[in-house]
Amino acid sequence: MATLAPAARATSSDDRFFIRMATVIALLIIAGFVMQFAMGRSTFAARPLVHIHGLAFMGWVVLFVTQVRLATSGFLALHRRLGWIAAGWTVLLVVLGLAITIDVARLGKTQFFFLPQYFLIANPLTVFCFALLTTAAIRLRRSPDWHKRLHICATIAIIGPGLGRLLPMPLMGRYSFDIVVALSLTLPMIGMIRDLRNDGQVHPAWWRGVIAIAMIVPL
Repeated sequence: MATLAPAARATSSDDRFFIRMATVIALLIIAGFVMQFAMGRSTFAARPLVHIHGLAFMGWVVLFVTQVRLATSGFLALHRRLGWIAAGWTVLLVVLGLAITIDVARLGKTQFFFLPQYFLIANPLTVFCFALLTTAAIRLRRSPDWHKRLHICATIAIIGPGLGRLLPMPLMGRYSFDIVVALSLTLPMIGMIRDLRNDGQVHPAWWRGVIAIAMIVPL
């Protein structure tokens, strides 16, 4: 019993950390789009593809937070069933991510601080990074320590559109995308610092996630 109590406390602390991390990620994404709408920069008059894309990605945010809460609350059977929906959702996000990228570039609607060519490369790389990390998380679903960290990193990989809308992107010029990626990496780094303090070492899943996201910029 004496050995079980510290283990239970550690698990509870771990659960609270990942719930908070998932909540922060979700709030950053939602806040960015809400702020744009409140400032009149976004409107419901957009073409259908934009709405479908937005609903799919926001749906992922809801599914992501729900999955974290189910896993940390002990509802593992439902978590596993929804996991297969999440796997299919990942494919949908890749398809829609590529479709909206091509659509925006073709219509000449890329933000003025992005070169269209840059946008056409950076966006697909971001979506593929998300898919790669999500696939790795699903493959390692029997190793919870890997599974949850890789899923966190996967969703951080697509935090850019929400986070970027909270920042003065036009003032950051040609380095705006790089700065957003760098700022997004502070989230997994918080997890790395926590692991270091609690376990004396950084879990390798964080390194995999950080390297995958960081590689988007030089590529």
